[in-house]
Amino acid sequence: MAAVEFAFLLPVMITMFFGVVEVSMAISCRTDVTNVASTVADLSAQASSLSTSDVSNVFNAASAILYPYDTGAAKITITSITYDTSTKSLTSGKVDWSCAKNGTARSKNSTVSLPSGLMTANGSVVMAEINYSYSSPTTKVITGPISMANTFYTKPRRVAQITGPSACP
Repeated sequence: MAAVEFAFLLPVMITMFFGVVEVSMAISCRTDVTNVASTVADLSAQASSLSTSDVSNVFNAASAILYPYDTGAAKITITSITYDTSTKSLTSGKVDWSCAKNGTARSKNSTVSLPSGLMTANGSVVMAEINYSYSSPTTKVITGPISMANTFYTKPRRVAQITGPSACP
């Protein structure tokens, strides 16, 4: 009788085990995606100017944070947004420079909406964006990809506006 009960419960127990493992891995990945956004913005905001190799190093640091997940699935963008003197808006700004890894950088002089209280007159903001498509390695419970995205804003620390690289890596 115990063997029959065990046979009934075994599929449920295995499904619960894989479910807990897959959900835990997805939550861990989500935490890493958030850490990537904040780290990319923070590393960029510490510089007075960024060269191509500096941006490449920032992207390499982001890849190290995402390891062991598929770093090729991460679309990371660093953008410097400056105060728009024509509109004098504190809730939007113009793109001064933008670099992306595995994605498309924002167009120079395009307008970006910002949360209120972030932009100051004649100031700038560094924005880091990440989009990641998480796929479970076991695909027993989570069968399709989960889209994870995060945006992090920070102010330059040493200068009013960070000089961007001459070319993006």
